Amino acid sequence: MPTTTTSPCLPCLFCQIANSSTSTSLLHQDDRVVAFQDIKPAAFRHYLVIPVHHISTVNDLKRRPEDYSLVSHMLNVGKILLEQDAPKSINYSKHFIERRTSHT
Repeated sequence: MPTTTTSPCLPCLFCQIANSSTSTSLLHQDDRVVAFQDIKPAAFRHYLVIPVHHISTVNDLKRRPEDYSLVSHMLNVGKILLEQDAPKSINYSKHFIERRTSHT
């Protein structure tokens, strides 16, 4: 399994959001990921879909079925949100960003 933690990581804003420790409105929440609007959107519809469990960088993912499954699930959640919000939209992009914290 990638470098993860199951408890909130106070220095990591994303972990706080994933564990509902902030006032961020979640657009989607399940046992694997949460999704929310970016606070400084680069596009009209700019969602962030992040794993619930801390993964410091995409490099921590290995070529294992569970990692492929997580990334696939993240992409599907993003597509579903976009389809719900903008059904006629045909373009979307995905980006993987690092979580920069003191414990990574």
